[in-house]
Amino acid sequence: MKKFVIIAFVAVTGLFSVNAMAQSKIAHINTQALLDAMPETKTAQTTLQTYAQSLESDGKGLVDEYTKKMKEFDEKAASMTDNMKEIKGKEIQDIQRRIEEYRSAADQKIDAKRQEVLKPIYDKARKAIEDVAKEKGYGYVLDSSVGVLLVSPTGDDLLPLVKTKLGLK
Repeated sequence: MKKFVIIAFVAVTGLFSVNAMAQSKIAHINTQALLDAMPETKTAQTTLQTYAQSLESDGKGLVDEYTKKMKEFDEKAASMTDNMKEIKGKEIQDIQRRIEEYRSAADQKIDAKRQEVLKPIYDKARKAIEDVAKEKGYGYVLDSSVGVLLVSPTGDDLLPLVKTKLGLK
């Protein structure tokens, strides 16, 4: 009997949720196509390319130093003692490590710059999507380029209720 009550409750709840979802309008948009169409995106990409090229030219000195040391080592390796080979090998490894560290730091700087430059563009696009969705009465907007939920009714946001339930502020 208990199982029957649980199954009936689940079925009735399912019917109500299907009915509620049927009342919401759903739309989709390819946000990548939207961003590509925005002139600000082209300017941002140019800024990022220029920034990346400046970092790359700064790192070129390390690569040139590495190339010079390797060439020098290859030319003189036959006449070097084992101790000298070990010292030169450590110098070369140190340069390799510095190159890797520089590249890692440069990648982090480029990512930070990308966030800085693209955030206003993303915010502008999102606001436009939200405004159009509101004007046209869409409760949900899906990003068709990646399948992400972009807009949902504020009444359906369970975050404040769950935080209260968990005693979080």
